[in-house]
Amino acid sequence: METITINKKKYVVVEKTAFEKIQAAAASKTVPQKKLSLKTGKKLAYQLIDSWAKGK
Repeated sequence: METITINKKKYVVVEKTAFEKIQAAAASKTVPQKKLSLKTGKKLAYQLIDSWAKGK
């Protein structure tokens, strides 16, 4: 890992394998989306459609 300064800004250069490990670790920390049942999903969709229709 190296640090480069360009126009008084510091940038870090990382090896590709190290970057992929960091990227995989960051991706695993994200919270998965909550799955809705068909009934609740339909209800949410209709609420969104109504709110969009009122906006126009």
